[in-house]
Amino acid sequence: MNDTTPRELVSQFYRDIWNQHERAARMPAIERLVEDDFVFRGSLGTERRGREEFAHYVDQVHAALGDYRCDILDLVCEGPRAFARMHFSGVHRGEFLGFAPSGRRVEWHGAALFDCHAGRIAELWVLGDLDALRAQLAKGAR
Repeated sequence: MNDTTPRELVSQFYRDIWNQHERAARMPAIERLVEDDFVFRGSLGTERRGREEFAHYVDQVHAALGDYRCDILDLVCEGPRAFARMHFSGVHRGEFLGFAPSGRRVEWHGAALFDCHAGRIAELWVLGDLDALRAQLAKGAR
């Protein structure tokens, strides 16, 4: 049994998976940090199950948003759960949410609720301010 705390898991999750821009470096982190049957419900309306589906989703986001970053603003942990207030950002370099690439930097806020089990992340539900994001993407499309 892994004794990594939810606080450590969440920090590593964003640092080693989302803020890592090389796929080859992300994959070992995904295998280390999330359960085989990991359930991910993303703010972009996506639900993915398992490591491979989740890795594909991360790749899609990175392809659409260059220099993509997830920054933890607040992190509250209780037992096996963690709740993070987040800031997301990137450069709109690929088709994203139906918008053609604009080359503009976009950013939005969100929140993430993690359920951890035996030193790994079992489930994650992310909510994001998609209205603010879409408004920035629409502005770049003009």
